[in-house]
Amino acid sequence: MIETRVCIDDALGPFDCKLDPGHRWNGWLSPHFPLDSARQLSAQTLRMAEEYGYDCTDTIHVIEGREDSPDTVHIIEGGPSRYSEDGEVLAVAVRVNWRRTDRDTAHAATVTDATPQARKAARRCKPGGRGARRVVIVHIRWMYLDEGSDTAASIVAPDSEGLFPIGAWEWTWHFAGWWCLCGSHQDWHEPDCLCGVTRDQALALKEAVPRVGEILRMSAPGVTAALVETAAAPRIATVTDGATELDLGDGGPYDTETLGEADAVLRAALGSDPIEGGPHWLRFPPAAT
Repeated sequence: MIETRVCIDDALGPFDCKLDPGHRWNGWLSPHFPLDSARQLSAQTLRMAEEYGYDCTDTIHVIEGREDSPDTVHIIEGGPSRYSEDGEVLAVAVRVNWRRTDRDTAHAATVTDATPQARKAARRCKPGGRGARRVVIVHIRWMYLDEGSDTAASIVAPDSEGLFPIGAWEWTWHFAGWWCLCGSHQDWHEPDCLCGVTRDQALALKEAVPRVGEILRMSAPGVTAALVETAAAPRIATVTDGATELDLGDGGPYDTETLGEADAVLRAALGSDPIEGGPHWLRFPPAAT
């Protein structure tokens, strides 16, 4: 198992996880998520369901309680059924035996129909207690639930490390990555590029670029890019306004203090040591109007 990040195109992620890169489903990864990532994933699936419809979206739900809480019932609702003439809303009831969650989460919760009795129990029973916090994670495949499948909603049991294999062996997870200054794309768990730039440097520079652009645009509002020399301590060697290269010497728009301030931001991100693979271009987004 390695620590990395995964995503599904631009739809889901990136999320921190652990996985075995050699253990795949049809070539796709099978990640195991910590609870914080599971919460983020849940929020993203719910936003997708609201935007695109529950009939084409799986959703993840995190139910929280305590180990000494009384049993509770939770109603989870989705979108309208495609097969109902009166606009019936799809829903399930999740019954949780909180005292069992520390031993056997997979069987501590069960998913059933959201009957009137279940809805009444959900209103009556709320999680309480003062014991250790526990969670139950529910995966609902609304399209198949609407077709009557009795396996469309399931409990995601944690593994031996307390991680949750959400969408593992089922969804098209792949490695999230990071872009190096040299233009190479690296998988998230690869901390160094062959050119010598580290992931931490690349991410720090990505956050620093807007500030560098602000500094340079104080004297030349049309700046679009800058060339950073890294053969020694990183410094700005060229600044352009579209296709025009600006004069960085006497008579140009910049004084020593302005360029020095921009260089200081670069060195705070990249450090002061030389970096191979340079020089590197920085592109600045259009200035806000």
